[in-house]
Amino acid sequence: MSDSYEARRRRMVETVAPRVDDDRVLEALESVPRHEFVPPDRRGSAYADRPLPIGDGQTISAPHMVAIMADLLEAEPGTEVLEVGTGCGYHAAVTAELVGDENVSTVEYSEALAERARDRLAALGYDGVSVRVGDGRRGWPEYAPYGAAYVTCAAADLPDPVVEQLRVGGRLLAPIGSGRQTLVRATKRADGSLERTEHGGVRFVEMRG
Repeated sequence: MSDSYEARRRRMVETVAPRVDDDRVLEALESVPRHEFVPPDRRGSAYADRPLPIGDGQTISAPHMVAIMADLLEAEPGTEVLEVGTGCGYHAAVTAELVGDENVSTVEYSEALAERARDRLAALGYDGVSVRVGDGRRGWPEYAPYGAAYVTCAAADLPDPVVEQLRVGGRLLAPIGSGRQTLVRATKRADGSLERTEHGGVRFVEMRG
């Protein structure tokens, strides 16, 4: 079955490739076994380009959305990255491929999801990723400042504490809005203000807490 998963993963990468500028993102997607991050009864659909339920009312994002966000984040190796919304841990694993697992810190509201993600990441060799249970809107000050941060659940606006924990020049990516959501990328200026750009309509579960 592993060969079958690898073939499906290659096809998934080919499907999302036109949406991505950075080849490193495609290499990361090809390296991470997405089927390991979905429930066993969903593994047949692991490489379809769509979200899948992972329990506790949450989902794993569609591969193209993970790819687009990783591309927009422009995180180089060694960049310290904060993720808000660990979910099953898949997006964190993709980020770890880009920056190094020891540079990824991720916050999950659900204790059950956080524990499963921590165990899964460690089992797959991403044991340097730091996983914490908490309200992601508060970020994770212990490892700040971050060169980049992203949010995998929709918020009314960019969380101020996360903005504060960014370095000058750092990028923050998040789906913003309640009904209609827009993917927003913000770059932190020297005076602490944000330069924002919008990158299309998206649909994410709403942030809890």
